Amino acid sequence: MRINAEDFQYVADVVRTEAAIVLEAGKEYLVETRLGPVAHQLGLGSIGLLVTELRQRRNPALLTRVIDAMTTNETSFFRDVQPFEHLKRKVFPELIERRRNEKRISIWCAAASSGQEPYSMAMLLRENFPELENWRVEFLATDISTQVLAKAREGLYSQLEVNRGLPAPLLVKYFHKQGHEWRIDARLRSAIEWREFNLAAPTYPSMGPFDLIMLRNVMIYFDVPMKRSILSNMRRALRPDGYLFLGTAETTINVDESFASDTLHTACYRLKSA
Repeated sequence: MRINAEDFQYVADVVRTEAAIVLEAGKEYLVETRLGPVAHQLGLGSIGLLVTELRQRRNPALLTRVIDAMTTNETSFFRDVQPFEHLKRKVFPELIERRRNEKRISIWCAAASSGQEPYSMAMLLRENFPELENWRVEFLATDISTQVLAKAREGLYSQLEVNRGLPAPLLVKYFHKQGHEWRIDARLRSAIEWREFNLAAPTYPSMGPFDLIMLRNVMIYFDVPMKRSILSNMRRALRPDGYLFLGTAETTINVDESFASDTLHTACYRLKSA
C-alpha cells in the first residue's frame, strides 16, 4: 500500500505530536510498511482510508494503534553485551556498596519495548548478586506502546526471539517451553512493574528517585529540543549518585552538559555533581 504526500505529512505530524518521533521526508516507505498491515487488519482498502479515519478523530483506539505501529520496538536479550558487562562488573557492585545500609535499589527501564532488556537485567541480578534477595529491589519498566507492554507482561517469546542474545543456560534455567514458544519464569515477571509512559510528556509525574535508569536506543528518534527535555526530566528522576545508560549511538554531549561519561566503553553517564 502506498501513501501520498499529504497523508504522509499528516501521519508525521500526529506521530510527532503524540510521541515526539520525527519522520522526515524519505520515510514514506516506513509508514507504508507499518500502517499497511494495520489498514488490512481493519478491512480498509488503503492507507489513505486509514488516514481519513484517523483525521476524523472519532476512534481513540485507532490513534493508539497507529502510534503503536509507528513506534520502533527493535530489541533483543542482552543487547550490545557491553552495557550488561559494565552493569555486572562496576555499576551494581558500586550501588550495592553505597546502598548497603538502606538495602534498597531502584531501577527504571524507560524504553522497555517487549521486555527483553528488563528481563535481561533481572536475570543478571539473580545470577550475579544473590545478596539482593534480601533487599528491596524496585524495578519499573515503561513504554509508550500498549501492544509491546502487553507482550512484556506476558513474557512469552518465540524461538527466534530467545535465540537472539539469550545464553542457552539462562534459557534452560529461567524459561519453560509452551507450545512453540518460551515463557519466562513467573518470579521474574512479578519482579517488574510494567507501566505505559510517554517520554515526550513535558513533565513527568512524581517518580523515583532511581539509582539506575536505562534509556537505551530511543533518543535517536527525537530532535534536539526533545532530547534536552527528556534529559532534564531524567536529571530530576535520577539519584545524585545514580547511573544513566543511553544507546551506543546516543550521547549527552552538546545536549545536556549536566552529565559526564562514566566509562569509555559504553554509554553510561553520571551527573557531574556526583
